[in-house]
Amino acid sequence: MAHVLIPLAQGCEELEAVTIIDLLRRAGVDVTTAGLEQGPVTCSRGVVLMPDTILEKVLDNDFDMVVLPGGLPGADHLNEDPRIIALLQQMAEKQKYTAAICAAPKVLANAGLLQGRQATAYPGVLDALTLPDTQRRDAPVVVDGKIITSRGPGTAMDFALKLIELLAGPEQRASVESGLVRS
Repeated sequence: MAHVLIPLAQGCEELEAVTIIDLLRRAGVDVTTAGLEQGPVTCSRGVVLMPDTILEKVLDNDFDMVVLPGGLPGADHLNEDPRIIALLQQMAEKQKYTAAICAAPKVLANAGLLQGRQATAYPGVLDALTLPDTQRRDAPVVVDGKIITSRGPGTAMDFALKLIELLAGPEQRASVESGLVRS
């Protein structure tokens, strides 16, 4: 079973965080949510989430993927946390998956992971950065090797389903998606 870490920062986008957590767990993925500090996380629209643990306690765990929800100021808090940057770089060195949605792909960029890659993000987020070697795409979800990016709350379900496909296979994705009655 795949093991995924989802760091939760104050001001994260709740629709993205909850959709990713929910769908991955429906697929049987072992998901650990970790707050950057102790206590509940108040999301960008006032929803309060209770992380499973704090980041410091799981930094040495062996994860198959780290997924960053976006939202502001949540993505800024992730981007300013040296533990997150170091974790993303370690995941890349180990050829493990890193994923980010909405404003959070800028954290991947700050960690040096988008250089020479294709990526997407919330409109304007990547344009605000100096990334001459990053090819910006307008697709809902972009997969480039072990890096997965997505655009925002409206693409959260597609993003989570793609993560399931990568971690558990296309059959598991189809099984989860059929239960969602998306069409």
